Amino acid sequence: MSTLAVHDHGVVHHDHDQEHHHTDTFITKYVFSQDHKMIAKQFLITGITMAVIAMLLSILFRIQLAYPDKTFPLMETLLGRFAPNGRLDPEFYLSLVTIHGTIMVFFVLTAGLSGTFSNLLIPLQVGARDMASPFINMLSYWFFFTASVIMISSFFVQKGPAGAGWTIYPPLSALPKAMGGSGLGMTLWLISMVCFIASSLMGGINYVSTVLNMRTKGMDLWKMPLSVWAFFLTAILGVLSFPVLVAGVVLLIFDRSFGTSFYLSDIVLNGKIMPFEGGSPILFQHLFWFLGHPEVYIVIMPAMGISSEVIAVNSRKPIFGYHAMVYSLIGITTLSFIVWGHHMFVTGMNPFLGGVFMITTLIIAVPSAVKTFNWLATLWRGNIRFTPAMLFAIGLVSFFISGGLTGIFLGNAALDINLHDTYFVVAHFHLVMGSAAIFGMLAGVYHWFPKMFGRLMDEKLGYLHFWITFICAYLVFFPMHFMGLDGVPRRYYAMTEFPAFNRWLSVNTFITWAAITAAVAQIAFLYNFIHSIFWGKKSPQNPWNSTTLEWTAPVEHIHGNWPGEIPTVYRWPYDYSKPGHDTDFILQTTPFSETMSSNLPHDFEDNPVGLEQYNQWAKTQRSSEEVK
Repeated sequence: MSTLAVHDHGVVHHDHDQEHHHTDTFITKYVFSQDHKMIAKQFLITGITMAVIAMLLSILFRIQLAYPDKTFPLMETLLGRFAPNGRLDPEFYLSLVTIHGTIMVFFVLTAGLSGTFSNLLIPLQVGARDMASPFINMLSYWFFFTASVIMISSFFVQKGPAGAGWTIYPPLSALPKAMGGSGLGMTLWLISMVCFIASSLMGGINYVSTVLNMRTKGMDLWKMPLSVWAFFLTAILGVLSFPVLVAGVVLLIFDRSFGTSFYLSDIVLNGKIMPFEGGSPILFQHLFWFLGHPEVYIVIMPAMGISSEVIAVNSRKPIFGYHAMVYSLIGITTLSFIVWGHHMFVTGMNPFLGGVFMITTLIIAVPSAVKTFNWLATLWRGNIRFTPAMLFAIGLVSFFISGGLTGIFLGNAALDINLHDTYFVVAHFHLVMGSAAIFGMLAGVYHWFPKMFGRLMDEKLGYLHFWITFICAYLVFFPMHFMGLDGVPRRYYAMTEFPAFNRWLSVNTFITWAAITAAVAQIAFLYNFIHSIFWGKKSPQNPWNSTTLEWTAPVEHIHGNWPGEIPTVYRWPYDYSKPGHDTDFILQTTPFSETMSSNLPHDFEDNPVGLEQYNQWAKTQRSSEEVK
């Protein structure tokens, strides 16, 4: 292991002269690895696997919504007692919705996204040999993997998986006999989430420690790429908010197993009055959404950071408003803790308190709008390269705008009371959080695939994947806005019993086929991903002509990232298309003295160090002229 050294600028990092030269076995290299790059691959592949499972679950319940009165013998063959006579059991339908939402929000868009790219990029982009604690980093993945196995195993218990919605509101989640999905499957859900949160906390503490303590020489906070800023602030969000959900889950376990009444009061079950009094299910909602709304930004902020990086690289322009982008991320991080109540406008909340939450909800739209404006300004008149990663990053911007606008409706208490628990909410969060974050994740996969596997993905398959997925995402979720405006409730098993809603059956059928088409498109991605790992075209060291530090590391993975000394950083991460230079990018590791040949000043606003060096150079030039 390399030792730590403290340089006189106060940043702790690994000794440059010591590398990792120990011999790895198959187990220590690929299974219980402590190399952050391998752990990133483990998070990614596990996340993709969980995403495929969640996608298949969504297709099952979409078929039920499209054809509520038809029978499918194949479904009974596959699902057994959960699809008697070829139709989904209504309770199992709710379980499918529950596990789909849980997997996508937590296991794919939290662990799959942050776990992959925080692990891969933080050490490489700040100039560290590895994470602050490689061992805890390894434990973080294995707790996540354990949580995934427990969550999926709930499908194999007698009464099926948890079935109270991904928010697991009491009393359904607190009474084991309330329904099939309230039994052992719910217990496994709770155990899985405790393991998941333990994983997230270990990872988050590691990410924060690495950014604060292990940056290389010259890498101050204002020279970090926006991706690292996003991962860093996301980790802070997780460390502060996830323990609140643990507290809520522990109290829920006490209500389920030990006869307490934290969330239960005046319950009648099957005609029998239950001995619970004094509790309130609203307490659980407060605890859940105190994590649940920061969780929305835990999901979307890493995707924002990835897209900022991809857009700047492929626009061949400096990111517009770097400081404003960082301050907007900080603003989102801060404000996200004081907006959770907008999920609870319909709970009988005091109107004054509801007004406070409404104001903070609308204010948080400001830093989000800043980011959107800066992305569009970066794209404006850029020399754009439409790589698959760039298309997915632009797709994120599109979904963030269209989905974000509907958030203004739901952030208004008077409107939310009418729209709450309708398909309008489903459409909103699937666009602004689900689709946008997935597109940010895919942008990262296409962009940093060469860094992970040393090979390039096929561009043509990438274009096919993007266009079908992008079009189908809008075809699936945009019509849901109109269903919600008409009052169609979400999570209903069938609309045929309600004449007012039955007229939307044809729209449900259309949405289902669009979803199936989108699912088929993912086969192109999976083939491209797996095939490229083994047989893709070998990648050069810096295939995208990027300026950031990770592209200075060799393509061949070594545990320690750089052979010999870690590069020193001189510049900010977005020196693209500087006038007077031979190339349209300048690496962060390039000293200013090597680019002073042109008489054009550096961009001093984002590089205060450059101003001092330029003045010294100019002074030297004047002195030499006086000597002549």
